[in-house]
Amino acid sequence: MDLKALTDSIVAMNDQVVRDLVKRALSDHIDPKVILDQGLIPGIKEVGSLFSRKEYFVPEVLLAAEAFYAGFDIIKPLLESAGVKKKGKIMIAVVEGDIHDIGKNIVKVMLEASGYDVNDLGRDVSVNRIIKSVKACKPQILALSSLMTTTMNHMEDVIKILEEEGIRSQVKVIVGGAPVNRDFAERIKADGYGCDAAEAVKITDTIING
Repeated sequence: MDLKALTDSIVAMNDQVVRDLVKRALSDHIDPKVILDQGLIPGIKEVGSLFSRKEYFVPEVLLAAEAFYAGFDIIKPLLESAGVKKKGKIMIAVVEGDIHDIGKNIVKVMLEASGYDVNDLGRDVSVNRIIKSVKACKPQILALSSLMTTTMNHMEDVIKILEEEGIRSQVKVIVGGAPVNRDFAERIKADGYGCDAAEAVKITDTIING
């Protein structure tokens, strides 16, 4: 079976075809990791590239993400039972006061597609909950998103409290969102800034790989 058809179906946003192709690949005894690496991941990466080039927009990316998960959800239990190691542990959240989570959701699917274990805290997440979650789950990277100028300063609050609690050195913090830029990220002492989902994955890879 040619896994390029699976890749193309994600780009075409066709979740039913993706589901059928993954099932067919499994029935043909193709390893779930191969299905992920050679079929699903190339598809969502191409979608990310199209988004970066402004050939795809948010609605297309969300539909493509649904198509990706239609296949990924089938093989995920198989990957876990086979002991496939995740590349790293990421925690992601939209900061307090902000309910806009489309960008966060796109970053999440790109990170999962790239092999990361992503703990999604959701949207409008309080600073206190973020700190408690970091302490409990010990992610390697904390990814914070804000789409409002009125809420982006909560990112700085999180970093300051991580410092006060003596755990800042234990987690890298990356930030993103429409009003966020590199200068802001540097000012609040974040470890990285992503202008879009593809850039967020690149930064994550760089941090994890040292």
